[in-house]
Amino acid sequence: MGRTILHVDVDAFFAAVEQLRRPELRGKPVVVGGDGNPHRRGVVSTASYEARAYGIHSAMPLRTAYKKCPQAVFLPVDFPTYGEYSHRIMAILREYTPLVEPVSVDEAFLEVTDAAADPLALAEEIRGRIHTDTGLTASIGIGPNKLLAKIASGLRKPNAVTHIPEERAAEMLRELPVTVLWGIGPKTAARLQDVVRVHTVGELCTVPLAALRALLGDHHGAYLYRICRGQDDSPIVTEWEPKSMSRETTYQYDTRKREVLIDTITALAAEVGGDLQRDGYRGRTVTVKIRYHDFKTHTRALTLPEAIDEGARIRETAVGLLDRFALDRAVRLVGVRVSGLTKTAGEERGNGGLWNG
Repeated sequence: MGRTILHVDVDAFFAAVEQLRRPELRGKPVVVGGDGNPHRRGVVSTASYEARAYGIHSAMPLRTAYKKCPQAVFLPVDFPTYGEYSHRIMAILREYTPLVEPVSVDEAFLEVTDAAADPLALAEEIRGRIHTDTGLTASIGIGPNKLLAKIASGLRKPNAVTHIPEERAAEMLRELPVTVLWGIGPKTAARLQDVVRVHTVGELCTVPLAALRALLGDHHGAYLYRICRGQDDSPIVTEWEPKSMSRETTYQYDTRKREVLIDTITALAAEVGGDLQRDGYRGRTVTVKIRYHDFKTHTRALTLPEAIDEGARIRETAVGLLDRFALDRAVRLVGVRVSGLTKTAGEERGNGGLWNG
């Protein structure tokens, strides 16, 4: 018997929450990102569908979004509120199956192979529950694996259920751009277009395995050969352990002042330490990231003899690493990361893996 996987994706999550709690924003272009000031540095976290009509999308600089739609309502990110809605939605999903894998605060995979004789009816029921209980809408994809379920959820957004049966996968994927497949970002897509003249999933399926391996390497080439045919055997992961915890900040104005960088590192180290202690972890490797004004990014790391979780000790190590950077250019961004994590004895994570700093 084959698997049945659902991918639940809340539509325009951050913006939808804002429109829900501020009814006067419904029907208006809403952009959520940074501190909500489109004239300062920051990127779009989520844009409402009304804003997307102007070409605004996630990860776009807020200043660019403002140029595209100056009449949009720009709002700051409110993680505590979004987190509350996320926990409510994940709780709804777990009522239908314990096999829930949160991917982010607004999406999750569910395995319902043994929970639904009619997955389409189940997906519609879940979509209705989310709307009734939270006021939000969700798009749900159904497939025989996570890959096809994820692609399906994006085909008819917003507020729809879409099924890609295994026997129709080739037909339904044929005309889609290759970027719908996991592992194909802009750079890989450009190489495929330039070298083998491939733009769609169907065209990718015609490329021999040997040619993909020669172009992208043995591992990546073989991987794309499988997924363009809708093949994916990745499991539902209901529990996971983080590999690292980090915080970073982008300056509104580039700086070359060492004291400013130290103040930033101090604040970031305290936040990372708080995250580690909250979730019951310690880490041995401290890494500092510096991005210069020209966007060149460098990191320096130190592995300690014992694991730590105190902000003061993270700060001490991170400030020491700062001496290993050439501060001959203005700095745009600073980050602090702790990795090599181990669980603190007797502690349990309290957030179900939804938040990692």
